[in-house]
Amino acid sequence: MDSPSRSEPLEQAAPLEPAQALLSVENVAKRFAGSPPRDVLSEVSLELTPGEYVAIMGESGAGKSTLLNLIAGLDTPDEGRIVLDGVCLNDMNDAARTRLRRARLGFVFQAFHLLPHLTVAQNVALPLALNAQHSSARVEEMLRAVGLWSRRDSPPRELSGGEMQRVAVARALVHRPRLVLADEPTGNLDADAAAEVLALLRDQLKRDQAAGILVTHSIVAAGTADRILQLTRGGLSAR
Repeated sequence: MDSPSRSEPLEQAAPLEPAQALLSVENVAKRFAGSPPRDVLSEVSLELTPGEYVAIMGESGAGKSTLLNLIAGLDTPDEGRIVLDGVCLNDMNDAARTRLRRARLGFVFQAFHLLPHLTVAQNVALPLALNAQHSSARVEEMLRAVGLWSRRDSPPRELSGGEMQRVAVARALVHRPRLVLADEPTGNLDADAAAEVLALLRDQLKRDQAAGILVTHSIVAAGTADRILQLTRGGLSAR
């Protein structure tokens, strides 16, 4: 997790036109060094508009995690470009991409990644702290939205798996990100808890008009998205 910084503010992009994509992945390719080099992604393109929620499926090794890392600015493509909220990630240095990631992205993972020494409310507040924001009202709003305000002072160890993932969803959305990346968020949950978390994630994305990408192996989980895409060596295609 990125640590707080008081570096210069993130570059401001021109306002998006209503029809313009919030996220644009344009003919992206990524290869790993080796002899010979190994192509992981090739000619991958994707556009998302505010409020749109898509699921990406694919076999193990198809490059799903690599694609998420590129969209998050944790890596750079060898070809093509990625534009998030009017800002081209290719043109940014590491520090600028870190600031963009803190301000405009939210993450939900299979492992909950809650800090055990913090309370539920303190875990949810972390993205606000990283952006030098402090809003107990926003933390309360998100915990009420996920049905866990009564557990705000509890440590994560006292929660069920489904409750911990609901806390993770609240944390991912508390700073009002423009894009949420969810990587197998229900992999550690039973069917009932998974359905609850996926419905919650979808509802919150729609409410905040944030775009969302769900990476999953589960066709049931993928079915909660607006559309399902299949990632192969040939790129992304409708499933």
